[in-house]
Amino acid sequence: MLRTACRQNKIWQDAGLQTMSVAVNLSCRQFGQKNLTEMILDIVKDTGLDFKYLELEITESTIMQNPEEAIRILTELKAAGIEIAIDDFGTGYSSLSYLRRLPLSSVKIDISFVRKMLTSLNDAVIVKTIIAMANGLNLKTIAEGTETEEQIAFLKEHGCDMAQGYHVSTPVPAEEFSKFMQPGAVV
Repeated sequence: MLRTACRQNKIWQDAGLQTMSVAVNLSCRQFGQKNLTEMILDIVKDTGLDFKYLELEITESTIMQNPEEAIRILTELKAAGIEIAIDDFGTGYSSLSYLRRLPLSSVKIDISFVRKMLTSLNDAVIVKTIIAMANGLNLKTIAEGTETEEQIAFLKEHGCDMAQGYHVSTPVPAEEFSKFMQPGAVV
């Protein structure tokens, strides 16, 4: 999956389409592989993609299985220029002390909070707090699972940087996604 995503992003860039990062989830199993850092760096080099156009997403629970090793691996990847996102934030058992030690670029707010933030005061407070904390740590925020204009408005009002979900677009094949990436298109 990583090789395919990097190769496709490079194809889009070579075709003169908008340059943007491609995000790839790292599973718990993948994260436990020996020589993970070298494997990822080799794949990105082989595809010709600039490291800064790759974002790796890892969940809190994966990080917490071996936090010190996670910090080491993610620091090496970040040093190469790869962006790092913590996925499904707020659903795991991470400690805030680890959050400040991880070389993160962004925090993805879990869909379970985004889905209920307009009807549940508690979820609204959690979403606003995650956004404020991430902004204070100079991290981008991405809300997962946005489905309505009202959710987008709430997130914008509270300083969320990006949204992901069916309100933005349903999943589409690479060929169709290319239309979104034409120069001047808003993604």
